[in-house]
Amino acid sequence: MPKTWIVTDGAVGMEAQGIAVAEAVGLPYCLKRVKPTGPIRLIPTRFQHLVPAKARIAASESNAPIAPPWPDLVISIGRRSVPLALAIKDLSGAFGLHIQNPKVPAQLFDLVAAPVHDDFEGPNVVNTFGAVHSVTPEKLAEAGAHFGPRLADLPRPYVAVLLGGESRAFKFPPEAGTRFGKTLAKAALETGGSLLITPSRRTLPDTLDAVADAVKAVPHIVWDGSGENPYFAFLSLADAIVVTEDSVNMVTEATGTGKPVYIQVLSGRSARLDRFHALMRERGATRAFEGHIEPFDYAPVNDTEAVAALIRKALGLDSKV
Repeated sequence: MPKTWIVTDGAVGMEAQGIAVAEAVGLPYCLKRVKPTGPIRLIPTRFQHLVPAKARIAASESNAPIAPPWPDLVISIGRRSVPLALAIKDLSGAFGLHIQNPKVPAQLFDLVAAPVHDDFEGPNVVNTFGAVHSVTPEKLAEAGAHFGPRLADLPRPYVAVLLGGESRAFKFPPEAGTRFGKTLAKAALETGGSLLITPSRRTLPDTLDAVADAVKAVPHIVWDGSGENPYFAFLSLADAIVVTEDSVNMVTEATGTGKPVYIQVLSGRSARLDRFHALMRERGATRAFEGHIEPFDYAPVNDTEAVAALIRKALGLDSKV
């Protein structure tokens, strides 16, 4: 049976962070996608942990049973997962890790991994630089070797382009995709290289089409969402990476490669992401994308193993199992 439960509201980016830590710890894991139901939804999320643990579980839906046998480790991500994760921890005695600012007192968990830009501190809080992620040299090498032959006819250097999309804070409409694509095409012409473009789930289809149309005159490949996802392969094979500013996950994963990372500004603003991008620039990991690509160096950004090591120590695991 799995020994780690990853508790989320089902958001893909959240799950990716939980999986990254679970894989680094080395215990088998399963995903618990949960949401509150009934009257408990009338209680603000930050107060739901005050409801008795069994009542919290009874008032929730999950893709898999929230019942014994209990896990040894419960990992939660995002504030909406907090009440259920704490209920599981209370009933099971499992070690509890929360990723990001839980919006409740940190001491309710055994460990909190909160990014520096969340401005959340405490005796049991480890501050990470951006999001925890699963970008490792081994995964990059495997993905690059598998996908690389498909790019054999494209000239280098390769510029990977990671497209975000619509969110509460940012907009990325087709007309912005056209402007961005034209700037990317100029950069490709300047370098003599190729563009490796991949969308996210939040990228509007019309925006992806607009980007693709704007770069059609330069060597490129655009993943249309069908077939095998080349995301890790593009990170592996790229000589530089351009990322839209809306995603902490994508930016941190890109900087996990140690390759030059450029940030494309979108319409909108987020004070939290402003802090994140300022920290990345200060570290020397990213630069603003202004239509030019040039090499620069920095230490790859990856705090996942640091978090996992603390958990393995607490659980008495001398090595990954």
